[in-house]
Amino acid sequence: MTSLDKPEIGTSTVRWRFPAIHPEGFKFAAISAGLTLLLFVAWQPLGWLGVLVTLWVLAFFRDPIRTTPRTPGAIVAPADGLVTMIATVPPPRELVGEGALPPGPVTRVSIFMSVFDVHINRAPVGGTIARVVYVSGKFLNADLDKASEENERQHILVEDRDGNRIGFTQIAGLVARRIVPFVKPGDIVAGGQRVGLIRFGSRVDVYLPAGTGAQVLLGQRTLAGETIVAVVGRDDRIEGIAQ
Repeated sequence: MTSLDKPEIGTSTVRWRFPAIHPEGFKFAAISAGLTLLLFVAWQPLGWLGVLVTLWVLAFFRDPIRTTPRTPGAIVAPADGLVTMIATVPPPRELVGEGALPPGPVTRVSIFMSVFDVHINRAPVGGTIARVVYVSGKFLNADLDKASEENERQHILVEDRDGNRIGFTQIAGLVARRIVPFVKPGDIVAGGQRVGLIRFGSRVDVYLPAGTGAQVLLGQRTLAGETIVAVVGRDDRIEGIAQ
């Protein structure tokens, strides 16, 4: 191949395809399908409703391929969803201490996942899983600020190769009743790698390092493993408009 034959940068060689279904979803789809058969026997219109529910269950557990940017210092979104809160708060006590986050205030970006979003969560940075802490709790609406302190949740701390520590929290919501982890302390992950899921609607908070500001806006939608929510050490203000 000569230089004239090389494809230009940006030339698309990617084709759309149906996303895979995570294995965690098969048992729920099987249960839904079984109930659907019973509904067809009882009353056909209810059976068709069951078909729609089964298709929704499969869609809920979809696991699409994501392309993670390798921008130096980039912190990517750990979840699909809507940025509902950006606040300066103290980090969770479970992520504070020696070898973890300092106690001072940091920027927290909250991403709310509806029941229609992809619920596979991904590592915001590559590095070593330094801490995983599960906390039992309530099942309040995950969109409420107090859900970060009262709901069932799982805190994960990742330390990247430069020593930066980024914490994020999976929070169960009003409908979500189960946080499923894929990682444990000591595991080495790549940025954007799958680290867990939350079943049926929830929220993920990501805690940015000191001196780092959000590069997303309230009302913006994120894609897990793709959307850059911050760049370590960058704290310039960004503005946008809803339209």
